[in-house]
Amino acid sequence: MSVPERGGRRRRGRGGRGEQPVVPRAEFESYYGRPVIKPPSWAAPDIAGYFFLGGLAGAGSVLAAGAHLTGRTATATALKVSSLAAVSLSAAALIHDLGRPGRFANMLRVFKPTSPMSMGSWLLGAYGLAAGAAAASAVTGRLPRLGGAATGAAGLLGPVVATYTAVLAADTAVPAWHDAHRELPHLFAASATAAAAGMALVAGPVRETAPARCAAGLAALADVAVERAAERRLGLVAETWREGRAGTLLRAARYLTAGGALGAVVLGGRRVPAAASGLALLAGSACTRFGVFAAGVASAENPKYTVVPQRERARAGQR
Repeated sequence: MSVPERGGRRRRGRGGRGEQPVVPRAEFESYYGRPVIKPPSWAAPDIAGYFFLGGLAGAGSVLAAGAHLTGRTATATALKVSSLAAVSLSAAALIHDLGRPGRFANMLRVFKPTSPMSMGSWLLGAYGLAAGAAAASAVTGRLPRLGGAATGAAGLLGPVVATYTAVLAADTAVPAWHDAHRELPHLFAASATAAAAGMALVAGPVRETAPARCAAGLAALADVAVERAAERRLGLVAETWREGRAGTLLRAARYLTAGGALGAVVLGGRRVPAAASGLALLAGSACTRFGVFAAGVASAENPKYTVVPQRERARAGQR
């Protein structure tokens, strides 16, 4: 056993085995093995689907506005319709998780800037109206000026719609979400852009999808970079992003997003490869959202991901 010397140093014992700790390192166990925090009560199909569909809608409106301004009419119309469908399904998933439609209406009775849920409800309502007007005008050909204004409004609100769910998740005590509060909005933005580019490749004519192919490539690069940055900063909690159901989903997301982006850039000029690449990008974005959701649940259920990171932050603060 090593014996402390002056100055905090330890000297070797007679056995010459090097430094040994005087007191064994404590292992943490929670009360009866129960979680330290309450795991999310949200249903994965509803809320992870809500995350994915909201991202697809928001980023789709941004690409739709760009297509509208550059005269890519068919792609703009397809993205406007898909964004309206996505935000409608997103709202339906949220209401289903809430249990009663009246609960969503009740959230609109209060306007609270400090609450991500309150602001998200108002944002979803305003964006839905703009996306609906833009899609209706594009399909019917009526009121083109109003449709153009609605397209611009949906395009401006789109980035916030695509990323506010990351703020909503990071505002909880769930370690895998809260500790990644810096990277999560960027990850959701990249994932949403990949999904919207994929939708453009699937629904738009090949001659109009060059900007979507570029967006797919940039989104794939950003997705990989941000996810790696998040895992490096998460420390121990990063295990929940690599293992179990979350690890499987996030690995699938990386392969699908990278493959879809590569196919879009290299083979996106042909109809069938473009559509296949678009479907891969959509699937990769969905796997990202479901993987992040699964990582959050896993981190909340295991006590070590709650207490050990807190101890590490406390030690860092003391130093």
